[in-house]
Amino acid sequence: MTSPEDPTSGIVSARDAVRIVPLYLPPSLVHPLVAPARPTHLTYRGGPLLTAVEVFTVYWGTAWQSQPLADTADRLDAFFDTVLAGAVIDQLAEYSVAGMQIGPGRRVGRTVVATPQPGAVVTDTEIQDLLQQHLGTDPAFPAVGPNSLYFVYLPPGTAVAAGGTRSCQGFCGYHDVFDGDVFYAVLPYPGCQGCTGRLAVFDALTSVSSHELCEAVTDPVPGQGWYDDVNGEVGDICAWQTRVVDGYTVQLEWSNASGSCV
Repeated sequence: MTSPEDPTSGIVSARDAVRIVPLYLPPSLVHPLVAPARPTHLTYRGGPLLTAVEVFTVYWGTAWQSQPLADTADRLDAFFDTVLAGAVIDQLAEYSVAGMQIGPGRRVGRTVVATPQPGAVVTDTEIQDLLQQHLGTDPAFPAVGPNSLYFVYLPPGTAVAAGGTRSCQGFCGYHDVFDGDVFYAVLPYPGCQGCTGRLAVFDALTSVSSHELCEAVTDPVPGQGWYDDVNGEVGDICAWQTRVVDGYTVQLEWSNASGSCV
């Protein structure tokens, strides 16, 4: 993984541009001196797509077993139950290709991982190791399939170090793949204004989650699905632009068909 540039510049490295939610910046600070990028158009690079995504939520740390986080976890599960069968996924159908039709998904379960407890900082490698230790050995975890997507949520007070930076310093969430076919997303708890922007904390969680969900569906192996060499993935182009769908705050996603964020 390569390191993002200074987050206040609004520019990240090519590797990180395909998988992170950048920090929120007030409109007055977004690209004030940067010339407009070339017109956006995602092109398909031949890799896999998650055509009927199966989300499994992983809440790391015992804090998720007590209030108020236990309620937050229940609400996040309900969010996925709603958006995976609704308009958020429906709009991604335009990114279907021959033999791979993107359609509704479903949440296939959830678990709280109580041990080991996450520290003040956990690395992306530690998160991969955690998933690897449970997959295939823990009956609470569903087996890896072609549409599996593991969403890992961290408790307040735990930062994630990835790509040479940390959450709340250079990013608010990301998705990636390891072992070639284990697709996952990581959602640190939004404990800074850079990861909440003008949103309430739960709304920031659902917005960032929808960003990573849509990117993982259309580009599960970063840069090998639907991607734009300058502007990144389907969610990068519309970062921190939101709407309310079925009662939940979600991020707008880029539509090639309309040439805009929808």
